[in-house]
Amino acid sequence: MRTNYKTVKGFGEHEIVIQKSRFIAHIKRVESEQEAQEFIQQIKKQHYNATHNCSAYLIGEHDQIQKANDDGEPSGTAGVPMLEVLKKRNVKDSVVVVTRYFGGIKLGAGGLIRAYGKATSEGLTAVGLVERKLMRVMHTTIDYTWLGKVENELRSSIYQVKDIHYLEKVEIETYVEFSKENAFCDWLTECTNGQADIREGDTVYLEIDVEE
Repeated sequence: MRTNYKTVKGFGEHEIVIQKSRFIAHIKRVESEQEAQEFIQQIKKQHYNATHNCSAYLIGEHDQIQKANDDGEPSGTAGVPMLEVLKKRNVKDSVVVVTRYFGGIKLGAGGLIRAYGKATSEGLTAVGLVERKLMRVMHTTIDYTWLGKVENELRSSIYQVKDIHYLEKVEIETYVEFSKENAFCDWLTECTNGQADIREGDTVYLEIDVEE
């Protein structure tokens, strides 16, 4: 299981115009090749009258699945530069379809490479990227006498409080970076003089916006 990786925030579109041709980037997060292919077909159906619907996707922890399609543009001038942008930006589990409506002016091979690369890059920026971090939810149970101290310590620490349950005792749920659970337990045990009951919960991904 991946501890952290970068991907697109979700689905989004972004359009640019170059020499009267419209280039519309459609971007989506996907988890399988089938999902990527279904998205490509969906965009092709939606823009059936476009001149081209070029695509690229990158899937898997080590980019095991990657594909580029020029959809009628000269070989290597559309899908490959789109794929290269995904790699350069280190984006995982993502598919991009760039729809082109020809504006009457030919761009040449170099112009096409730049246009499809630019459409993809600007599309990624417009949609937004996130870093997904694998976290463990830690459950800490303490007496109410410890609540003020523990809450203050947590709020000023590197750890993020998920929730607090006020029951017979207080249960605090905290996000802790995966594989750093022991350090958290040691730190909180020291804070409470060993008066906290700490147990591990589920693993979840937290998404943090990436500024580029």
